[in-house]
Amino acid sequence: MSGVLVIAEHRQGALREATLECLGAALELAPSLGGQVTTLLLADAPGSLAGELTGRTHGLKLYVHPDLAAFNPELYLPVLADAVAALQPSLVLMPHSSQGMDLAPALAGRLGLPLVTDCTGLSWPDGALSVQRAVYGGKAMQELALKPTATVVATLQAGAYQAPLPNAVETASESTTLTDLSPRHARRFLEYLAGVVEDVDIAEADILVSVGRGIGGPDNIPQAQALADALGATLSCSRPVADAGWLPKSRQVGTSGKTVRPKIYLALGISGAFQHQAGMKNSGTIIAVNSDSRAPIFQVAHYGIVADLFEVLPKLAERFGG
Repeated sequence: MSGVLVIAEHRQGALREATLECLGAALELAPSLGGQVTTLLLADAPGSLAGELTGRTHGLKLYVHPDLAAFNPELYLPVLADAVAALQPSLVLMPHSSQGMDLAPALAGRLGLPLVTDCTGLSWPDGALSVQRAVYGGKAMQELALKPTATVVATLQAGAYQAPLPNAVETASESTTLTDLSPRHARRFLEYLAGVVEDVDIAEADILVSVGRGIGGPDNIPQAQALADALGATLSCSRPVADAGWLPKSRQVGTSGKTVRPKIYLALGISGAFQHQAGMKNSGTIIAVNSDSRAPIFQVAHYGIVADLFEVLPKLAERFGG
């Protein structure tokens, strides 16, 4: 078929946002491949999941079986391998999640296909896939050009692309009810283990005041909290702040924390390594305050203030608190 084949991911009956981001990348890339975007969805009751995908992919292939309610690589792999062999897409794309990291290498290995993981950018110049990946803790970007090949398997970093709008394209759908899933002896799904209850869900906030290493230490956190209170915002942070224990891990934004999309994101003293940007760059309005004019956060900020954080904080708190 050429084009892009996206493997949909769902959990506890809900489609994962990372799947929609893969579709955004696929729709952007498909014209270069001379094909369309097809999405494979394996589920027990795909109705509502299929509804979210419709209008965001040219083709939607549903594989239905009661045992596909939860991800099991042993059950997924034979179905996907047969589908990829039959469809022969130029690119097989899935999220770089725990599921994707389990499934992508196994699928590529079974079919003898090249694999590239944790991509942040995709292009198809000169008839072959080129990708960008973050290396050295996000301090540098690596560009890889793959040799021309019939099919490539890739995983996409969360937050690298935006989800397409609903009804972006027309979708043709077909459903297959599976009667046999085998083998089924090595693994079986037991249960989902709920995470520790968090003090706040930063992903639900409309406004986030986020602090980084530039806040200096835990004694200065109350100043940022006062600003957040004045704005009716939630306080969040970058990884160094969470690692140091200045704020709980539940407040961390980034690839090892949470992906957020508030209406306003105020970044205070955050340099903005790629891992952090990936978790917040799709926010409605990004305002950054940093004393270093070369800080990467300014590459994604809509508004930037190059100044000492502790000169700006009191003025902001006075302006919005009064």
